[in-house]
Amino acid sequence: MTELFELLQSSPPAFTGVCAVLGLMVGSFLNVVIHRLPKMMELGWQQQCAELRGEQPSEMPRYNLLVPRSACPHCNHAIGAMENIPVISYLLLRGKCKGCGAAISPRYPIIETISGVLSAYAAWHFGFGWAAAGALLLVWALLALTAIDFDTQLLPDDITLPLLWIGLLLNSFGTYTDLHSAVLGAIFGYLSLWSVYWLFKLATGKEGMGYGDFKLLAALGAWLGWQMLPLIILSSSFVGAVVGITLIVAARHGRNIPIPFGPYLAGGGLIALFWGTALTQGYLQLLAAP
Repeated sequence: MTELFELLQSSPPAFTGVCAVLGLMVGSFLNVVIHRLPKMMELGWQQQCAELRGEQPSEMPRYNLLVPRSACPHCNHAIGAMENIPVISYLLLRGKCKGCGAAISPRYPIIETISGVLSAYAAWHFGFGWAAAGALLLVWALLALTAIDFDTQLLPDDITLPLLWIGLLLNSFGTYTDLHSAVLGAIFGYLSLWSVYWLFKLATGKEGMGYGDFKLLAALGAWLGWQMLPLIILSSSFVGAVVGITLIVAARHGRNIPIPFGPYLAGGGLIALFWGTALTQGYLQLLAAP
């Protein structure tokens, strides 16, 4: 084990390759999280509502991230180990279930590929150490949140809140910023979108975003510090506006249909994680130029 760590520490290509494979494997698990976590939340809400009504919650089969075993939703064919190899299995099966031939969503290999590519880049960018380990965790969490928000317009507390505390813990050792900046980042991240929410609601009587967006930006502030919040907000707002206008112009999205903001916050967070310091320094130099 010691020799493996020494190899990964001394060889950036080896470390990058290992993280790429790890990212593919985690991406496969993220597909399970994306599919099951919203359903687990819904089941929990149903049980809570039953308890509030004074009803005895009905016995339900175990349903979590591990149980039951993954199976085809069309024919209930249990997915074997050889059918669950990231990306490769999808290609070998030609995107179809082995049992019934039903089409498999291309989202599965897409999530796995994105996870692998971003994991490899995080390893190459930060090098062997805690910064890379934290970046991998942040990348995986943001990828899961992005897909869940696209599907359900929910940003689960089960991901955002632990992410906030882990960011503060990492920065207690100065991993990405100092602890003071991380605490202020969490506070200002939450309050900034909270203020926008209430100003918009008072002006229009409508809710412009959800509380999950506040918590996600607070988590990103805890990871990257308050100095990165303007970059995260500006970049996510710009991308969100471009995508929203494009969808409306293309007549594929009604004006009154809400657009999830979490994916764009996640994108802004990744931009700040990998290139935030360079972008901020370049902007300040541009302002200082005569």
